[in-house]
Amino acid sequence: MRDYISALDLFTIGIGPSSSHTVGPMRAALLFAKALEAEGKLEPTHRVSVSLFGSLGATGPGHGTTNAIVAGLAGQTPEDCQPDKVLAAWGKAVASSSWQILNRTIFFDEGSFSFQPLIRLTKHSNAMKFKAEDSTGEVLLEQTYYSVGGGFVEADHPLAKVERIRPPFEFSNAVELLEICEREEMSIAEVAWQNEIAIHGEKELLRRLNAIWDAMQNCIEQGLVEKGVLPGYLAVTRRAADMAERLGKFDTAEVSNEWLQAYAIAVNEQNAAGMRVVTAPTNGAAGIIPAVGYYAMKFKGVASEKIARDYLLVAGAIGSLYKRNASISGAEAGCQGEVGSACSMAAAGLAAVLGATNQQIENAAEIAMEHNLGLTCDPVGGFVQMPCIERNAIAAGTAVSAVRLALLGDGSHKISLDTVIETMRQTGIDMSSKYKETSLGGLAVNVVEC
Repeated sequence: MRDYISALDLFTIGIGPSSSHTVGPMRAALLFAKALEAEGKLEPTHRVSVSLFGSLGATGPGHGTTNAIVAGLAGQTPEDCQPDKVLAAWGKAVASSSWQILNRTIFFDEGSFSFQPLIRLTKHSNAMKFKAEDSTGEVLLEQTYYSVGGGFVEADHPLAKVERIRPPFEFSNAVELLEICEREEMSIAEVAWQNEIAIHGEKELLRRLNAIWDAMQNCIEQGLVEKGVLPGYLAVTRRAADMAERLGKFDTAEVSNEWLQAYAIAVNEQNAAGMRVVTAPTNGAAGIIPAVGYYAMKFKGVASEKIARDYLLVAGAIGSLYKRNASISGAEAGCQGEVGSACSMAAAGLAAVLGATNQQIENAAEIAMEHNLGLTCDPVGGFVQMPCIERNAIAAGTAVSAVRLALLGDGSHKISLDTVIETMRQTGIDMSSKYKETSLGGLAVNVVEC
């Protein structure tokens, strides 16, 4: 069985605007810089060049890839970097004609980056090649990395691997998960809890889950007060703060659905601005899980501690099935892989904290994805703004609706979660590449033409 995918793998604190185009490339760049250092090749390095292929080549600048790679080569990480400095990284390198490779300063010009949107490497559309040369032009090190969605990075060469303790309840699909729950007389949250503490230990698990939920809440609350215009030539005006002001004039209970949408938009506006967000399971879909969790806390009376634990753990367990058996990458599966997966995860988590049975939780997750099948990823101008921000708001509502439907039934249904995940995978394969985070079709083309 493949390695267990932890909730702490799927939920990571980082920066916007994209997990696959910002977070993953930053991690890949740091891996390359550390490889240079480890092999004793950093000192003779005179020039570093980067080639971005496929989706990264098509929408990299709008997704913050250039900034992220400059920052990653300098030694910054998504978890610990200062977002404002990352946003300025590319411009600073251009202005100074220099950039940092860890502690070494070398020459930089814009020709150091090559964009190859029409070349798709076999392993994944989000590919990047780093090459270091000495003063004579001799290649010191050349490595290719793939940002496969959610900030996960793979490579053609072996990457250092941290050995994990195998969890007590391994599962590779929803059927196995439900069988474990029935055999052990446990809820999905309890199974996930036992697996996670076996890997991380209870103290560390709780610390990190609380940190993730705190970061999600902070992102919502900051997004609800920030005003202005988002980065990029599209000049998209932030809306969440104005929405909050208008909604504040009504009785809160009457506009709970509108608040849910405001929460999601607040997160995705922060993401689009390159600020601190939680990858959940991607950045393009970062608003859905926080918004639904915040909604459960504010309008359904669910304790914050229960959101941090049961909600996130159940969402993570369902997310692991998408990561394992299909894809959470927009460049690979379209937006059904990002927003669809997040919607399904949020529905499962919400159902769990509202007291649903395991079968109802699985049903809620299935309903949520079933009605995101075929969703394309066609960001206008290559920015994670249109239709991405509103799409998170709509998907948050879909997650809540899916839970309502599931709770009205007894958990029995004709289409299983495993079936809908496999259907999503097949749909992603069949989907034209122009609808998979390349900005070559759909709204990305027609909005400009209009």
